[in-house]
Amino acid sequence: MTPTTDLRTHYMGLDLANPIVASSSPLTGQIDTLVALQEAGAAAIVLPSLFEEQIEHDAMGLHRGLDTGADQHGEVFGGYFPELDSYNTGPDRYLRTLIAAKNELTIPVIASLNGTSTGGWTHYAKLLEDEGADALELNIYLIAADANASAADVEDQYLQLVAAVRSTVEIPLAVKIGPFFSSPANMARRLVDAGADGLVLFNRFYQPDIDLDQLSTTPNLVLSSPNEMRLVLRWVAILHGQLEASLAATTGIHDAEAAIKLILAGADVTMMTSALLMHGPEHVTTVLDGLSHWFTEREYRSLTQARGSLSQKSSPDPSSFERTNYMANLASYSPH
Repeated sequence: MTPTTDLRTHYMGLDLANPIVASSSPLTGQIDTLVALQEAGAAAIVLPSLFEEQIEHDAMGLHRGLDTGADQHGEVFGGYFPELDSYNTGPDRYLRTLIAAKNELTIPVIASLNGTSTGGWTHYAKLLEDEGADALELNIYLIAADANASAADVEDQYLQLVAAVRSTVEIPLAVKIGPFFSSPANMARRLVDAGADGLVLFNRFYQPDIDLDQLSTTPNLVLSSPNEMRLVLRWVAILHGQLEASLAATTGIHDAEAAIKLILAGADVTMMTSALLMHGPEHVTTVLDGLSHWFTEREYRSLTQARGSLSQKSSPDPSSFERTNYMANLASYSPH
């Protein structure tokens, strides 16, 4: 009987039982679903992001409350409320979720920060580290909409944020980015040089819609589809072996087949969100069963043996990930 393939993997120095990670979503913000994800086999979880705008909103709301009526009566000089440092605001709820997750789970818990500026990120990153986060993911969601900002300006903003956080925390640091750089491979290398221990490819920039009845823009969340995995597959395969950093694949990973392809391309872990929202935490077990069956059937001893075997670096035809692939795709189409 063929021994079962060893599915263990390493992500930014974290030892994981397998490559399936539950990425940031509403599911990872509730302790009961976190426990269910662990029981289903998830090797690690990423908490929902702590948003820069939410911290600022909470802080400004409290600031207005603290100032209400200040200086209008001698006995309430300075305001009616306690000092800010003794009052729960901003990331307090997030920190409670992190602490509860660390108490309930045995798998690594990765905290997530979502923002565009250094601001207080170094402060909050340190708080998350101090409360026990096993790693930190910077979810940089920056829309380059300013026509006066050059590509270099945008890239520098990313690099400065990563460097600032790296100088503050010692836990592993992942950076979740979008694909819209003029030279993604070069930018990936510069992010690693700035201090990233891992790259998460790719952030999915949700697009607004227009409500024709209200004549206003409106949010309209659309979950990922499996074909979105192709872009991730290409860049994981290109970057594998070029960087001294872990690679996490995310977006469009709905089943074992997608996870297998990304591991062969060079991913250390595959992260799932939409499929788990659609099918629930138990879907992790289905994916893991398919993963184990496929690799065991083909007599792989471990994921280490398989990882990157179909990357650009290992491919007998490296151009298949570049322009040749574009031409081959056009030629392969058939209406039937």
